[in-house]
Amino acid sequence: MDGQGNSCWRGVLGGLVFLGCLWSAPEARADFRVCNGTQNLVGVAIGYRSDEGWISEGWWQISATSCATLIEGPLASRFYYLYAEDAARGGRWGGSVDMCVAEDEFKIVDVKNCFTRGFLRMGFKEYDTGQQSSWMVQLSDTSENGEEN
Repeated sequence: MDGQGNSCWRGVLGGLVFLGCLWSAPEARADFRVCNGTQNLVGVAIGYRSDEGWISEGWWQISATSCATLIEGPLASRFYYLYAEDAARGGRWGGSVDMCVAEDEFKIVDVKNCFTRGFLRMGFKEYDTGQQSSWMVQLSDTSENGEEN
């Protein structure tokens, strides 16, 4: 075989390696993430509608200046609800949509009769994701409801 044939094979092999890299490249992640822009530990709970009905679950403990993924994968709902508390200073990020929470880790179905079922009721803030496949909320000290998407 002449030198020209070897360079053709190298070109073909190089192209296959390149295509293999494209096929195995990680896909963009679609998640619901919360980032804690404060200097304190923050506890976070999320609420959403599912086939089971209304669900609230928590607590994700998010360290200062870090992020956590609350829902992995493409978002299935348009609306999500968030409640967070600053563990050190007692600050809160919330809203006007009442949902049930518990003091320890929880996943609660339904938002009615929180007290009679042994839960607390907290006001969650609504986030309209507009059918986006991913969403990010930024908690900050600058406003009680600091957020970004």
